[in-house]
Amino acid sequence: MLATLSIRDVVSATPRAKLVRVDLGSAAFDYLPGQAVLVAPHGQETRRPYSIACAPEDAKRSGAIELLVGSETTPHDDWIFVPTAGASVDVGGPVGSFTFPANPVERRFLFIAGGTGFAPLRAMLRHALGMQHDRIGLFYSARTPDEFAFEDEFRALAAAGAIDLRQTVTRDARDGWIGGRGRVTAESLAGIVDDPETLCFVCGPQALVEAVPAILQRLGVAPDRIRIEEWRSEP
Repeated sequence: MLATLSIRDVVSATPRAKLVRVDLGSAAFDYLPGQAVLVAPHGQETRRPYSIACAPEDAKRSGAIELLVGSETTPHDDWIFVPTAGASVDVGGPVGSFTFPANPVERRFLFIAGGTGFAPLRAMLRHALGMQHDRIGLFYSARTPDEFAFEDEFRALAAAGAIDLRQTVTRDARDGWIGGRGRVTAESLAGIVDDPETLCFVCGPQALVEAVPAILQRLGVAPDRIRIEEWRSEP
């Protein structure tokens, strides 16, 4: 698909990221959980990939796709994307092979996210909730407690017993923070990886993506059950 679409709305997701809903209108858009789209302001030649942060089922119900767009630019940016409601954007895709399988043999799933790397994992997690499963875990790392995107949503899922949730912050936490501190370790994952046949998905900054697969293997998970995707935002 390559289409010009309209931004339905823009809301704050974290102090450094916005949740952007792009209205699909009459466009037919099929994608797999975990895939991305290539987005640019209308008429701009260079498009940038953004992971779709909602499951395909969500997009069909709402008529929109959700993107988690960082509010900070980096030296790699060729243009600055400042999304605003009503603006037109050119959208291509879907792209990417970091996806949730159609018919996994596993019934236990673990999603390990760092920063805005949670975007594709949210799409996968929400999709997995609608499948037959025994356990779904989420381990989410962020720089500070206010940088967990979709926190109300996944805390509600955890409170309802739908997911097993762990959170950790890697920098100074506010007073009263009772979650984990520090980067992902074997000890912090041990309580959420209780079956070597767990299918694991890891997305985040380079340090997390490089470290976590080895940790999971030490906990007994086979390499072919570990799927990774490096993201750009550093937690």
